[in-house]
Amino acid sequence: MTRTALACLVVVAALVAPAAALGGLADEKALADTYAPVVRLVTQEKECGPGEPYRPIDVNALFGDPTVALRGPWAASGVVKIGPTAKDLSKGLYQYHLDFPGNALDPGCDYERWERRITAGHRPTVYAHVATDPLHPGKLALQYWFFYVYNDWNNLHEGDWEMIQLDFDAANAHDALATKPTSVGYSQHEGAERATWDSSKLDVVDGSHPVVYPAAGSHANFFGEGLFLGSSASQGVGCDNTTGPHDDLHPAVATIPSNAAEARRQFPWIAFQGRWGELQPSFFNGPTGPNLKRQWTEPIQWAEGWRDRSFTVPTASIFGTSATDFFCRAIGRGSSALVRLVHRPLEFTLVVGALALLLIYALSRTSWRPATPLRLAHRRAWGQTLAAATRMYGRQLHLALGIGLLFIPVSLLVALLQSLLLHGTSAAGVETGSGGRGVIAFIAISIGTALTLLGLGLVQAATSRALVEIDAGRPTGPLRAYWLAADSVWPLLGALVFAALVVSLLASSIYLLPLAVWLAGRWALIAPSIELEELSALGGLRRSWVLVRGKWFKATSLIVVGAALALVLGPIVGVTLILTTGAPFWLVNLVAGLIYALTMPLVAITTVYVYFDRRVAYELGGIVDQGELPAEIQAAL
Repeated sequence: MTRTALACLVVVAALVAPAAALGGLADEKALADTYAPVVRLVTQEKECGPGEPYRPIDVNALFGDPTVALRGPWAASGVVKIGPTAKDLSKGLYQYHLDFPGNALDPGCDYERWERRITAGHRPTVYAHVATDPLHPGKLALQYWFFYVYNDWNNLHEGDWEMIQLDFDAANAHDALATKPTSVGYSQHEGAERATWDSSKLDVVDGSHPVVYPAAGSHANFFGEGLFLGSSASQGVGCDNTTGPHDDLHPAVATIPSNAAEARRQFPWIAFQGRWGELQPSFFNGPTGPNLKRQWTEPIQWAEGWRDRSFTVPTASIFGTSATDFFCRAIGRGSSALVRLVHRPLEFTLVVGALALLLIYALSRTSWRPATPLRLAHRRAWGQTLAAATRMYGRQLHLALGIGLLFIPVSLLVALLQSLLLHGTSAAGVETGSGGRGVIAFIAISIGTALTLLGLGLVQAATSRALVEIDAGRPTGPLRAYWLAADSVWPLLGALVFAALVVSLLASSIYLLPLAVWLAGRWALIAPSIELEELSALGGLRRSWVLVRGKWFKATSLIVVGAALALVLGPIVGVTLILTTGAPFWLVNLVAGLIYALTMPLVAITTVYVYFDRRVAYELGGIVDQGELPAEIQAAL
């Protein structure tokens, strides 16, 4: 071959190779646009309120911004550059950190306000990437990566990379355009959930755009709305919430070439080997980028570990406080406590220690014996009241359980009503039912609240009657107790609804919350007052007000502690089942709800003892409130 011919071949090769590469990239872009996801975010109705304030952003909004710092790996204060560029990140910079304005462990509204400022003029963006796996020839993965500026879950941290992946039986993007995905995986913390392309749980818009439901705060991706149990080896266990209403987002698609050199040329930041968030201890640290994830280079191998389902946590219990709701709240509180411990260890330890000492001191200052359950109309110390109530509950367990059973059908009716009225659907990939459900939701909640209050009031009234009968030596049962209490249904309902309405309205304002708590304590004895003194609704409100006067803390704290014992026992059993067994959540909530309903009479019994303690003090005059115990009156009606 002559030199001239060889030179011609070199020129032709130089011209053809880029053209072939460009053709491959065009197919990758076409594939990415074809299956671009619809991101369905939980609506945030007001700034800094519940919902999802963050959007998957165009990371170019970060680069060159003077509010972003690049720090070295040696210390949180080691600033390398203010306003780093994508070119700066292209140097690799292993274990360096981007740092955004704000404190990851005490975020307030800083990050969401900052995000809105820097993303002005930038469209929400997802980053597509077509990848093959050397161990699985003939398979291809199409990935979409989402970047959020802040993660507000158990593990608070700046920056959050999440992704979804579509798998094809194809060797390249060109072949994939001629077929359909075989399966889809949505990232959820350290794992992912699988669905086939024709699965009923996968919502697809216009035949090719999968709908993604990121959980509020954590951004774990799900196939539908609900409350889910999320878990991670490094982040612990928690609850992911995707329940609506939602905002549909159609982000722009930026395709990162599969060719590594071309990817670095077009997206220099993809070579960054540091963290996209500030340096913090443990799992509060910022995350690494897509290029350091296993699925970036071994997507099909990674897909073999996908789960077939997510565990749904019921958002409403059949009755009572659901174990799963308690579990989610407890996890959230525990996460907050851990954040405080990491952020301010000395202050946190001192506060917890002081509270423990205060509790021990308070319990040691009250008398616990004698705890005679009979002779109801008797003055009792704080500890004696609680001890007498629990002993009466234990002695009359069959009666208490029988009375508590009423709460089960009432709660079933409430759950059924709310389920029928608040059920929402989605059709054709567009969510329906969320815009006009405000009035229906208000009606459902109002009726449910009234029925629940009536059920609680009847339990308290029947318990009051039953205890008076037992104290007088007259045998009684659950049916007779309810029969005797039947004449107080309407005054009870009227007084309880009025009290609940006033307290709820006041509690809706943080400034009026102390007044709401104070009023709730003053009206805590409505049910026994109306039932045992045959009062009207207004009379019951007045009587409770008078009896509690001067002893608000004693009366309120006793009822709160009694309620806590009843409310917490069922959920604790349920949480134990969640952590130690594979029981389905509906069964866990059923067990917890039954325990809750059957322990509600303990609250009623405690309330009756508090009522008689205050009634004795009132009827015998203020002198007995100055320390003369015991004192008693006739309890019989």
